[in-house]
Amino acid sequence: MEKIKPRTLSGFMELLPAEQQKMERIMETLRRTYSLYGFTPLDTPLIESAEVLLAKGGGETEKQIYRFTKGDSDLALRFDLTVPLAKYVALNYSRLAFPFRRYQIGKVYRGERAQRGRFREFYQADIDIIGDGRLDIINEAEIPSIIYRTFTSLGLTRFKIRVNNRKILSGFYDILGLAERSGDIMRTVDKLDKIGPEKVRALLMDEEIGVTAEQAEEILRFIAIKGTNAEVLDALGAYTGRSELFDTGLAELGAVTRYLDAFGVPEQNFAIDLSIARGLDYYTGTVYETVMTDYPEVGSVCSGGRYDNLAEYYTDRPLPGVGISIGLTRLFYVLNEQKMLSDDIITAPADALVIPMTENTAFAVSACTVLRDAGIRTALYTEDKKFKAKMSYADRLGYPFVVLIGEDEAAQGLVSCKNMQTGRQEMLSADAAAELIAAELKRRGEAAIIKEK
Repeated sequence: MEKIKPRTLSGFMELLPAEQQKMERIMETLRRTYSLYGFTPLDTPLIESAEVLLAKGGGETEKQIYRFTKGDSDLALRFDLTVPLAKYVALNYSRLAFPFRRYQIGKVYRGERAQRGRFREFYQADIDIIGDGRLDIINEAEIPSIIYRTFTSLGLTRFKIRVNNRKILSGFYDILGLAERSGDIMRTVDKLDKIGPEKVRALLMDEEIGVTAEQAEEILRFIAIKGTNAEVLDALGAYTGRSELFDTGLAELGAVTRYLDAFGVPEQNFAIDLSIARGLDYYTGTVYETVMTDYPEVGSVCSGGRYDNLAEYYTDRPLPGVGISIGLTRLFYVLNEQKMLSDDIITAPADALVIPMTENTAFAVSACTVLRDAGIRTALYTEDKKFKAKMSYADRLGYPFVVLIGEDEAAQGLVSCKNMQTGRQEMLSADAAAELIAAELKRRGEAAIIKEK
């Protein structure tokens, strides 16, 4: 029989066990951090009715979606976690309490061209706060603190949360007499980091958008306003009084900035950036993008914003919200490629490997039970191999501890507990070995997941 060559599809990431353990550790940190802020976990289906997923879509979304039929059903794989959330909230409105705070870490699918750091199947890690009719600005101010705590908990310190408000942009374009073209302008300006100001200027002045050279220059001058957050807010004050929408956006951006200190966000990790627009039309207020300052070429690794009506295509009830999404697979790829994932992270499938060296394994089994009852992840090795091969197996998988049980140990009711990092070996009771292992795991567990260069 002809063998099929095993392969993984382009744009799909498979990790070896040690790398997968690091990915799981990152996910655990995200779940723990999101839970600190009162978000509840949610899991929505990978497959939805195409009609439901494409209610807000069309255009590029429809081109990228994985769509198929099964019988008479027109189905699609979810392309983000926001649209399924909108459906979920509309469907379960009467059974939910608002504001509804949820987090979700799950895979999404986009049929775009696979390239370095961009995938067709990838994890997103989202949080959203959904209000019933209204949602206070303080929720938008809290989001940067969640981003800050999330990244610092992972071990990152050199990152910048860039923030803007779409109402400021829409109001500014209204002042220029470009209100009807504001959506196209914002989508174009959002490409500034990727294509540069000259190409943005050319796109703004082409036939499709059609702004004048003077208007294009004014737009580029406006979005280039820089300085401390206070300096940017002062500069924006010069535009007030000409657009109610602009004034509202500036007041909201000022409120978000004022809460930073109380929420524990250092100004060095937060900057008002008027070039941030977010390409999606459903953002209506504060918008966020987070970049790693040492790797600006990677682009945003965490983005999102405020929207006025999450579920407008599924219900008449106004459900405003604010949320962010971390492109987890992309972030992991960059961290792994740059060798920023710590070697101190325990990547073994268990904390201890029990190796019996006698034919009677009853005591070894009992020792495993004692360790597991103490919360120590424990594996039992029973393969008939030489001692060197057994230890090589433990070393290759990176087990922090090996628990050896020979004739002498079994006769005394003890175990030989070996720290594989230091080489130190002690003969102890199983209970004492559990305490020793737990103490060392606690010490090693305090290591950051990410090591900055």
